[in-house]
Amino acid sequence: MSIAVLGATGGQGGAVAAALLEAGRAVRAVVRDPGSGRARALAAAGAEVVPGNLFDAGSLAEAFRGTTAAFAVTTPFQDGLEAEVAQGTAIVRAAEDAALPHLVLASVASADRATGIPHFETKARTEELLAGSGLPATVVAPTYFYDNALGALDEVAAGLLTMPLPGDTPLQQVARQDLGRVVAAVVADPDRWIGQRIEVAGDDPTPVRMAEEIGRAAGGKVAFRQTPLADLCTTSPDMFAMYSFLADTGYQVDLEALRTQFPTVPWTSYAAWADTQDWPTPRP
Repeated sequence: MSIAVLGATGGQGGAVAAALLEAGRAVRAVVRDPGSGRARALAAAGAEVVPGNLFDAGSLAEAFRGTTAAFAVTTPFQDGLEAEVAQGTAIVRAAEDAALPHLVLASVASADRATGIPHFETKARTEELLAGSGLPATVVAPTYFYDNALGALDEVAAGLLTMPLPGDTPLQQVARQDLGRVVAAVVADPDRWIGQRIEVAGDDPTPVRMAEEIGRAAGGKVAFRQTPLADLCTTSPDMFAMYSFLADTGYQVDLEALRTQFPTVPWTSYAAWADTQDWPTPRP
């Protein structure tokens, strides 16, 4: 029986779908547009592709029926914070309607710690709704993604990496592929993981080390420069709150315990991840 994957053409859902297919599991990829290039690529890789809308509980319930588990992810970055809450509500309602045997919900590490970060709080609301539903579920909560650095390729080309964090502050992060493998392990052993909340990180490089590893992989020198956190206060209160939290407190994932729990996951280091990316050559 197949595993339904919501957002299968996105970053997290795509990594989960790839990990499940790699493990030999049948995947039902739930996508907004089955005719898109990414959806066709999933079909070519062996997934069953079906339509589904994160705001439409009926379409999601239909996609969930006949599956043994589902992976679900919500996002505030397209339609806003309240839209993310609406997505979470539709997902939980759909799982209830379909009598889904196991829902794996993607959240974010530290969302259960009352951080006040807007997009952490919306995920916390969905976690609370899920807990109150009584559904058989697991919450998988990743930290910062390595891939976030790929949004700064122009900076890398100029020999820079900038972040509103002190250069010596460790930042727990994870490769999306490793998150996908954790989810694959969770759905393979539901009796162990139902009722659990799993925070996921693979490495904790400082921004200075991130710049060094990117430069090494890119074949040049990349220097780290800290940008003023205050600049985000008016331009992006959400990001201001997040980076304030990361600078002052940070994620609290027990990396060694996680490796013990998931020994088959390769736990890609930041350096190993950087080596696999297509970086521009930094200008001298």
